[in-house]
Amino acid sequence: MKILLPLIFGMLLAAACTSRSEVFTLQPGDLLFQDLDCGPYCDAIEKVTTGYRGAKFSHMGMVVKAPEAAHGLYVIEAVGRGVVLTPLDSFLHRSADEEGTSKVVVGRLQPEYSHLIEDAVKEALALQNKPYDPVYDITDDAYYCSEMIYEAFRRANQSTPFFAAAPMTFVDPDTHQTFPVWETYFADLGVPIPEGEPGINPGLISRSDQLDIVHMYGVPEGWE
Repeated sequence: MKILLPLIFGMLLAAACTSRSEVFTLQPGDLLFQDLDCGPYCDAIEKVTTGYRGAKFSHMGMVVKAPEAAHGLYVIEAVGRGVVLTPLDSFLHRSADEEGTSKVVVGRLQPEYSHLIEDAVKEALALQNKPYDPVYDITDDAYYCSEMIYEAFRRANQSTPFFAAAPMTFVDPDTHQTFPVWETYFADLGVPIPEGEPGINPGLISRSDQLDIVHMYGVPEGWE
């Protein structure tokens, strides 16, 4: 027994070390779905969209290796200042679960669609510095987060949509009234609320049949 105890302890320690050393490796073209805590806007988006396994995703970006970067991976994303490159660590550290881990889930194209990845990355990088789309119009030359991903893959797929758009809603399912935050938002812009117009969102893309969810950093809200 005295001989077995050190042996068992050594085996458990080796197993623990092996587990810790198994680090997930991101690849260019991976899609990062984020439960971003940005207040009423994110809450409204998450309430009317459903992500993979019920996750509440309000933002997303694509992993790229920027041509001008000497090393390391970046995330190309559409945010308030437009389509930009963001260091991976900065993207991951925006929100955290109760364990302090990034509320980000990774989607990867299934092998039969992997031929699109290289061109989709190039098309996404070509959109860099395009303006942000505050009115959520997928027909203009400005982009919100999931629209930028939608457009990059559409272009890579010979101008045929790869991810399916769906009618947008800005109506609270509990009250059946437009969310007050959206009423104020679109009134300030001076444009009608695009209720029912075609659009795309992170949750919808995360549930795409063309994707596999391959990694979860932390636990997004709603995860089942």
